[in-house]
Amino acid sequence: MAEGRGVQWLDIDEHHDGQRLDNFLLAHLKGAPRTLIYRIIRRGEVRINGGRGKASRRLVKGDRVRVPPLRLTPQEAVQDVSDNLRHVIERSVLKETPDWMVFNKPSGLAVHGGSGVKIGLIEALRQIRDDLPYLELVHRLDRDTSGCLLVAKSREALNFLSDELRAHRMQKHYLALVEGRWSVEQREVSAPLLRFELPNGERRVRVEETGKPSKTRFKLIESLRGATLIEAEPVTGRTHQIRIHAVHAGHPLLGDTKYGSVTGERLAKRCELSRLFLHARTLGFTDPASRQPVTLHAPLSDDLLSVLARLR
Repeated sequence: MAEGRGVQWLDIDEHHDGQRLDNFLLAHLKGAPRTLIYRIIRRGEVRINGGRGKASRRLVKGDRVRVPPLRLTPQEAVQDVSDNLRHVIERSVLKETPDWMVFNKPSGLAVHGGSGVKIGLIEALRQIRDDLPYLELVHRLDRDTSGCLLVAKSREALNFLSDELRAHRMQKHYLALVEGRWSVEQREVSAPLLRFELPNGERRVRVEETGKPSKTRFKLIESLRGATLIEAEPVTGRTHQIRIHAVHAGHPLLGDTKYGSVTGERLAKRCELSRLFLHARTLGFTDPASRQPVTLHAPLSDDLLSVLARLR
């Protein structure tokens, strides 16, 4: 049985002035998947002041958005937040201010729904924190990656932080466990990365001359039995960048089911690693309100600490 919604008229206030149409609809139509949002925009069923609009259109205070009746099958609808997920998200908050929140995102939790994922952190957060009219991701982490994730609580904060990100003024440092002995001399990998799709639709990345310029800085942290704990600082922000650059250097990440090796898979099994060992440990940025530097650290989870202990 499908869930139905009638026509909705949504007025744009100062909180959503300048927001993209697709992001506005994703935030307000909490049960609707991304595929449905883009479909009704593409078909012209969403009207802005009586006219059509593209997904990338920036809304202006005073605009009136018409949303057509929506019918969501149980397979399409974004699921409600379970008590367990609510507890996980609430205890993952590292710091919250009037302008932003930083989470220590657990591995296995997608940052947003789509591609078979019924609910991600941002959709769940909008249900949990329905007292906040505006919540948007400033950046993203892969589903299997844990660690620091920044969410803006206002359009102004998002614009400021996004500018920081684009200008490479935001510092991100990751901890990764790679197979083999990483050389202390291997401090940087510069290799162009190209995104492509497998026949089943799964996205992958490879080093390719026609790809986008990409650079990652590396630092050896600790040599272990059969593996090395390293710090990675992505200078550019390409999909799967750290993972591919580590492979390019000859040291795939442990627990990487997409790009790992058979040797790494055996080692991961021996040290009881059941997930990708990639953790966004440190995030540094300028606070939008005070203009003062902020640095936050996300501790490693107990399961990753146990893996390191077994390899020492």
